[in-house]
Formats: sequence, structure tokens, C-alpha cells
Amino acid sequence: MLDGSVLVTGGAGYIGSHAVLALLDAGHRVVVYDNLTTGFDWLVDPRATLVRGEIEDDDLVRATLRDHEVRAILHFAGSIIVPESVSNPLKYYRNNTAASRALIESAVVSGVKHFIFSSTAATYGTPEKVPVAEGEPTVPINPYGTSKLMTEAMLRDVAAAHPMNYAALRYFNVAGADPAGRSGQSTVGATHLIKIAVEAALGKRETVGVYGTDYATPDGTGVRDYIHVSDLAAAHVAALDVLITEPTRSHTLNAGYGKGFSVLEVLDAVDRVTNRKLERVIEGRRAGDAGELVADNRAILETLDWTPQRADLDLIVRDALAWERKLGERE
Repeated sequence: MLDGSVLVTGGAGYIGSHAVLALLDAGHRVVVYDNLTTGFDWLVDPRATLVRGEIEDDDLVRATLRDHEVRAILHFAGSIIVPESVSNPLKYYRNNTAASRALIESAVVSGVKHFIFSSTAATYGTPEKVPVAEGEPTVPINPYGTSKLMTEAMLRDVAAAHPMNYAALRYFNVAGADPAGRSGQSTVGATHLIKIAVEAALGKRETVGVYGTDYATPDGTGVRDYIHVSDLAAAHVAALDVLITEPTRSHTLNAGYGKGFSVLEVLDAVDRVTNRKLERVIEGRRAGDAGELVADNRAILETLDWTPQRADLDLIVRDALAWERKLGERE
């Protein structure tokens, strides 16, 4: 256990709020740092301290690190929509790369020893081998993936030059919600497939778009490795434990289950869970999308004390649906 607290940037957002819950449940002191542009203060567990600000605000970040005796940072803040990164790349290089550089510098100046970075499978681009392992070439096909890969490179170089170690977790497709109903995907207009599908199942959308049916996959639609957000949050806590135990080692790890589902298979799962048929609208491919991204997850299973607990597509859908119903009660 740390002798100080953990700073979670973007801790009022979807994945970040689940990581906050996992850290608190494990006994850590947690400070959430979020500008609340896409996050929600009501998603922040009351056991945590919330600081509202921009991560480029060096003075506020460094004061927060000092005043709360921060010893580790979990960095989730950033922009995440692949097609938007293609149409507005400079937004992604500002929010993901430049802002991360500022945060890493503040961490070094403030003596923070451990840094966990929210990276992405988009760093691989269109992999030659599926499942894709961490050692495969990283050739992003969109600015989102490039912006994250650049931050990975900064962390690698900084860790070599300063007494700080890091873990870069390359997420595959994150879905679901906290089983206890404490948090979930709450963003209006979210682009996550399962989020969209459960919205449609509850009548919040009329249809679900299927973007591309001509990929080199069994049914022609994109295939992704879907990981439950609570399992992903638990992986962050396990990664922090490893960084604390082995302070001279850093890690880059795929965060996925090693099994892929196509868009149509996901929609079939939503049909099963809800006992209704979603109306599907076939659209063209979206800019920047790869045909198939599935994790080779052997490294994370071998490196961390982490075993997925909710690796079942129907279970992921059920948790997402339960959260969507809870959101409906707030409206």
C-alpha cells in the first residue's frame, strides 16, 4: 500500500470512476482530478476528494500533488472518439499528447514514483496477427492511436531518465457497468456499441447503426475484444501493486479477454438479454476503424495478480442495461 494518495485524472468519467471505486475498495486514498467536461461529479464516490481543473494547469496540478501527498497517478483524462480524431486531429494531440506531457512533467517535478496510463489497442492499427501481442508492430491508422502511442513513448523515455516506473494498459473495447450500480457509461451521445444498443433496447434510440459489413471477418462486421469495465478497473489496482512492489520495472500490457465478437454478435447478445429485436441500419465504414482487434492477453495474466471475473458477453450487456435503466430514473 502507498504511504500517500493516488491521483486519478478523468476520475469523473466512465472508466476513471470505476478505477476510483476499485482503488477505494482496496483501501487507497484517492484524489480525483477532472475538468468535468465529459465527466460527472455525481459519479465520484464520496470517499474520494474531487479537484476540478485542467491537467495543463501546472500550478494547480502540482499543488494538488503536494497537498494530497500523491505517490501515484492513474491517467484517464483525454479524448477517445476514433472518427473525431480523424476529422479533428489537433484536438487529440492537444488533449491526449500535449496534456499528458504536462502531467508527466508535473509528476517528475513533484516526485511521483508510479504512473499508470490509459492507452489503447488503437496503437496497433490494423495488426497483421490476431490476437495481437504487445510485441507486434505499432502502426496506428488514426490520430487517436497515434496520440496515445506518443504518450507511451514519453513515459518510456521519462522512466529511463527519472526514478519513476509506469504501466501502459492498452485497452480493447470497454463495456458494462459496476455490478453494484455505483457507476456506468453516462455520456450523452456515446459511441460505444453496447451503450448504443442498450439505449436502443430501452427506446432511447430508434435504431443501431452497423458501420461496415465488408471487413475480412466471418460476418463482414468489425470484431472487437470486449472487456468489462470492472475487470479493467481491477487490472489498474493490480498494476499499481506491481509498480509498488517492483519500482524499477515498467510494463506495457494488453487489457482484454482474448476473445472477439462481431458487431452483429454483440447485437444478438443484446437481443437475447432484452428479449427484443433491435432495428439495425447498415452504414458504410467509419474513418479510422480496423476490421479486427483482439488481445493476446497472456502477458497481463502472467504479470499481474489479476483474473477476470466478468468475462461473459451477456453479463456485460446485463450490467450495461441495468445502468441504463438507472440513468433513466435520474432523468
